[in-house]
Amino acid sequence: MAKKQKTFTIDGIDKKILRALMQDARTPILEIARNVGISGAAIHQRLRKLEKSKLISGSKFVINHEILGYSTLAFVGIYLDKAANTDEVVRALKRIPEVLECHYTTGNYSLFIKLISLNNTHLMYLLHKNIQTISGVQRTESLISLNQQIDRQIHI
Repeated sequence: MAKKQKTFTIDGIDKKILRALMQDARTPILEIARNVGISGAAIHQRLRKLEKSKLISGSKFVINHEILGYSTLAFVGIYLDKAANTDEVVRALKRIPEVLECHYTTGNYSLFIKLISLNNTHLMYLLHKNIQTISGVQRTESLISLNQQIDRQIHI
């Protein structure tokens, strides 16, 4: 039986806090407190409650891969010989640093990954030498992103 997803309700103050941190996770708590109209301690308590509920988790910096020379972003659909190979294939994909995301999907592909490469030659190398040689991978289909048009989180 499918596991029922728990929902968590947030109020207007939580929304204000989340919006401020989503815009800039480095915003000082006291600045948020002044803008929201409650104490810094209350902000901390609410953030702990939101973390405990698993609505939020940590914070991170976003690395611009193009500045490091990775100019090609691709999405690759992976066909597996059999679904039983999924765990081994995912373990092998985790060892490839250029693989940024891996999704188990419905539809034609067994797995769908997002990866970065220095250029098309590097992408071809990753596909032929690192991904298609993984035991259990039958074949791949690649889509190269020409330009990302939308990059956002859910609206709070």
